[in-house]
Amino acid sequence: MNLFDVYPLFNIEIVKGKGCHVWDTEGNEYLDLYGGHAVISVGHSHPVFVSAITEQVNKLAFYSNSVINSLQQQLADKLGKACGYDDYALFLINTGAEANENALKLASFHNGKRRVIAFRKSFHGRTSAAVRVTDNPAIIAPVNEGLPVTYLSLNDPYLVEAELKKGDVSSVIIEGIQGVAGIHVPSDAFLQSLRRLCTKYNVCLILDEIQSGYGRSGKFFAHQYAGIRPDIITVAKGIANGFPMGGVLISPMFKAVYGMLGTTFGGNHLACAAAIAVLDIMEREKLIDNVNRTGDYLMKELRQLPGIKELRGRGLMIGIEFEQPIKEIRTRLLFEEKVFTGVAGTNTIRLLPPLCLSMKEAEEFMNRFRKVISTI
Repeated sequence: MNLFDVYPLFNIEIVKGKGCHVWDTEGNEYLDLYGGHAVISVGHSHPVFVSAITEQVNKLAFYSNSVINSLQQQLADKLGKACGYDDYALFLINTGAEANENALKLASFHNGKRRVIAFRKSFHGRTSAAVRVTDNPAIIAPVNEGLPVTYLSLNDPYLVEAELKKGDVSSVIIEGIQGVAGIHVPSDAFLQSLRRLCTKYNVCLILDEIQSGYGRSGKFFAHQYAGIRPDIITVAKGIANGFPMGGVLISPMFKAVYGMLGTTFGGNHLACAAAIAVLDIMEREKLIDNVNRTGDYLMKELRQLPGIKELRGRGLMIGIEFEQPIKEIRTRLLFEEKVFTGVAGTNTIRLLPPLCLSMKEAEEFMNRFRKVISTI
């Protein structure tokens, strides 16, 4: 059997990781400024993380959600304290797409409405409703098209209110920072307007913090710069440092009903052990403080480089847009300078390193980046 060929692959196989570094089958060491799509939060193979998973799998890897799993409540307690939403409820699943799927469904259950407002260049996942609210027609199959969705421009509250006035909108879903689009940050004023408008028109505000959450922006959630509280927050990626997990943080205004939501693997023992370890490490090592330190340094240094059209982001979620296509820059960074980065479109490099990126590693990245830029 062959693999279904849907991913363009670099001819590199990564077999080992530690902190912000990974190694391939040939023994080459790479500086990881991408973290596997912002998934690696506390660093590759962190000993506390490895120990937590090892101890748990030696006891029990999985049992169903038909019995008590006290690890789920331990995780909820720690997450509520860490992010400031301890009055919200937590529903655990496996992926970010599932988190958004359940958030959209929960909103519709709550107010009985169907239509969703999403935003241009958004990305929310590839399951049925999640892909429909993603602004990319190429990945929306005919079977996904039934959900009514209106895509609006970012940072224009007047357009949003014009749609909410029609009375059929169930939810507004927005990323804390648009990631796949190339690191576009909604203004604080716009998020504040969304909160006010959603309250006014009985519409649920969903904050997709799957890529921008868990400290990546320099706050636990990117929307916290705006000082708002969404009705639903979705998380995944950095929640368990590479172990598949997602979550939905749900306002007290929603009433839980048996059978409303469900999952087989969500909140399993191994995933919870991994996620608890992540929060322990983040607190012990003050990783959000580190994000602000190293993120500020990178932004300051990147602003001084020639040829950059626009620099966007917060914390360790950075988009570097060039006037010209960046394929050669990224390729040379990877194969000559041994640095992993991401891309968005044809002109933007994305930086999403582990939150433990040290100042020394940030400086090393800048040295290698400058070397590539200076020869193109």
